[in-house]
Amino acid sequence: MLADSATLRSVAMSDRALPELPAPLAALRAHVLEHSVRRGSFTLKSGATSSWFLDTKQTACRPDGIVLVADALLPLIPDEADAIGGLTMGADPVAFGVAAVAATRDRTLRSFSVRKEAKDHGVTGRIAGALELGDRVVITEDTVTRGASLMEAVEVVRGFGAEPVLITVIVDRGGTCAAMAAAAGVAYHPLLTAPDLGFDYGT
Repeated sequence: MLADSATLRSVAMSDRALPELPAPLAALRAHVLEHSVRRGSFTLKSGATSSWFLDTKQTACRPDGIVLVADALLPLIPDEADAIGGLTMGADPVAFGVAAVAATRDRTLRSFSVRKEAKDHGVTGRIAGALELGDRVVITEDTVTRGASLMEAVEVVRGFGAEPVLITVIVDRGGTCAAMAAAAGVAYHPLLTAPDLGFDYGT
C-alpha cells in the first residue's frame, strides 16, 4: 500500500538532519519534539493543511518543560526587564512559569496577561496581572505562525504605559515575525524555529 503524500513528507522531515544548537536549546528542542510535535494530516487555524502539528503548551505546561524554557530564555532577557507577559492564553504558561523559575534564581520578573477583550466591570482594561507603568517588558507566546497576536500585545502594553524590550516565543513556526518586530522597533529572539525542528517555515 502506497503512503500518502503527507506521510511521505512527514517521514522526509523527520529524517532531516537537525542543526546543532547550544545545550540549553538542544534540550528544549528534544522536549518539544517528544511532547509538542505530532505528525499526520492536520488543518491549521489559517485553513491550510500541514503534515505536522505543534502544541507547544505540552512543553510549557509540564514542569520539566517550563524549566527548560526558563533555562533557554532567562539568559536572553535584558537585565533591565521588569515583567513578562502577552496575549492570553498562548503567553500565560510561558510568562507565569518563567517568572516563577526566575524567582528561584535571584531574578525578579513580574508576570501579566493581555486579555483578548477589555473588561467592563471591576478593574477595567485589557491588562491582568502585575504590569506597572513604565515597566520594560518581555512579550512572549508559546508559538508564533504569523505574529498578529504578538504585535497586538505590543500595542496594548504600549497603550498601558509600559515599553516592550524583547519579543520571544518557544517556537517560531512561520518565519514572518522577525520583520514585524523590526517594524515595531522591538528586538525579536525565538528560542526555536521550524527549521530547528526539521520542518520548513510555513509548512
